[in-house]
Amino acid sequence: MASEAETEPGDIPLLIDFAAGTSLLREQHRASMFPIVGNGPPGTFVLFPDGFRVSLPTDQVVFADDASGRARVGFGGMQFVGREDGRLAFLRVRELLPEDQLSPARSHKMLLEPQWVAGIAVHGHAVDFGPV
Repeated sequence: MASEAETEPGDIPLLIDFAAGTSLLREQHRASMFPIVGNGPPGTFVLFPDGFRVSLPTDQVVFADDASGRARVGFGGMQFVGREDGRLAFLRVRELLPEDQLSPARSHKMLLEPQWVAGIAVHGHAVDFGPV
């Protein structure tokens, strides 16, 4: 999967490097003759080598690449806030799309198991998220 845009990783508010061997799956947009309000964008997932997949908040993705042998995903309105019950916690701090393009059921928190993540950077600076 190619990058979302010609974005430099240092310009991305939150960049997550997932574990080695991961890749990205992006669901295709399905055009409709009928207006669908509040459905949100198609899904984005990190795929692990064993077939396990983790859903990501697609409306927050500003960069996505898996050409280096691991998934790298940048988020424009998410913030790393530390650990919650041993998992890495990220909060939605601002919306990137207009309200009518977002699902009302969207999550405002993303929790990831530490072993799924190889690195976290905030505006290009590595963040220590503790032991795996």
